[in-house]
Amino acid sequence: MDKITSIRGQVSVLDRDDVDTDQIMPKQFLKRVERTGFGEFLFFDWAKEDGWDLPRHPILVTGRNFGCGSSREHAPWGLQDYGFRAIVADSFADIFYSNCTKIGLLPVALPEEQRKAVAAADEAEVDLVDQVVRADGQEFPFEIDQDIRHRLLNGLDDIAMTLQSAVEIEAYEQERERSGPVTTAL
Repeated sequence: MDKITSIRGQVSVLDRDDVDTDQIMPKQFLKRVERTGFGEFLFFDWAKEDGWDLPRHPILVTGRNFGCGSSREHAPWGLQDYGFRAIVADSFADIFYSNCTKIGLLPVALPEEQRKAVAAADEAEVDLVDQVVRADGQEFPFEIDQDIRHRLLNGLDDIAMTLQSAVEIEAYEQERERSGPVTTAL
């Protein structure tokens, strides 16, 4: 996972509330075993609508309750594969938010007025170091769990976090009492 300090670039706007994971990544594309290549299926049904246009910019601004519905990792995978690196919304579904942070896709919750100001800007910056979104000369502070912030700033996914304790894990495995045959010896 790449480290995130600041994400700067043009803004794409999806001005819809209650966007669920079934719309973000429809069920027919969940059979794939790879974690990449989902971007082409993002908002598959909506992309067929006349006038649909969602540019591949680093920052997506959308409405409240983004990522609601079923828990599917494919939704954040598709958003990231499409090119988004940060999502600014009024609010997020809890599991979706967590799934985003586990792959290095930065979800930022801002109040509606601030979110609309970012949506109106051509470009913005989501600064994880200072915990602020900058757009059109304005700054909007945001909250983020400090453990999640640490993981994102340092590019640590769940496996990397576990590997930081490899010495302690190995020591535990060496010292723990085993009842039964040893299955790890060669």
